[in-house]
Order: sequence, then C-alpha cells, then structure tokens
Amino acid sequence: MSRVKQLTVATRGQGLVEFTPDVMRCVAEAGVEEGLCTLFICHTSASLCIQENADPTAREDLERWLCRLVPEQDRLYTHTLEGADDMPAHIKAALTATSLSIPISNGRMVLGTWQGIYCWEHRHGSHRRRVAVHIG
Repeated sequence: MSRVKQLTVATRGQGLVEFTPDVMRCVAEAGVEEGLCTLFICHTSASLCIQENADPTAREDLERWLCRLVPEQDRLYTHTLEGADDMPAHIKAALTATSLSIPISNGRMVLGTWQGIYCWEHRHGSHRRRVAVHIG
C-alpha cells in the first residue's frame, strides 16, 4: 500500500537545506519494509538533490558553480518581473532535479554514509517549499 505525505522545507535564500530526518520519519511512519520513496518538489524555482552531508564546503562549491553557470542580469532574459533572481532560478531548477527516488530496504532508505537529501533553493528570499513524499 502506498502513502503520500507533504513536507514543508523552510529556506533562507539560495543554497541547500537538508531535510533527511523529515523524510526518514515519513518512511518510518509508513511502515514499508521494501519499496521506494519518491520525493517531488512543488515549485519551479527550487529543486531537490542528494549530496554530501558531512562537509558543507561541497554544498557551497555546488552553489557557487551553479550561480556561475546561470548568472543573474543576463540581457537575454525576458522573464524579469519578479526580480533578477527569478529567471535564473527557473533555469537552475530545470537543470537540476524536481524529483528523487530512493529505495527502501528493511524499513530504511538506502542512502550512502555521507548522503543527505536537500532542497536546493534558487531564489534569494526565504521560502516555505512544499515537497510531496510518496512511499510505496
């Protein structure tokens, strides 16, 4: 039997926010021994990723790299009504992931030792990002 739950992840501007413990709780509450946990972010200017959770410099480097790849103030952008970070945020979300699938074995997500689940905020402001969690 599958279950769907919605999580809210609070962000404070651009960068990665870990919410692995929240997803772990969803998996534990679902009581599924073997299956799949699928996450989907319900936004077009933020994304999801699995990344190193030990050394924060890895996440900082990723953020700086993506900002270099997709700069603000590009004269080719026409979607600028919501600010200089809006169109770059949409591009960043398109280049990264809006969903993740993580196997469940023995009632736990199969994650590597240093892997964490992150919401990747691409806007400057603080947001409350909705993430749908399907466990089945």
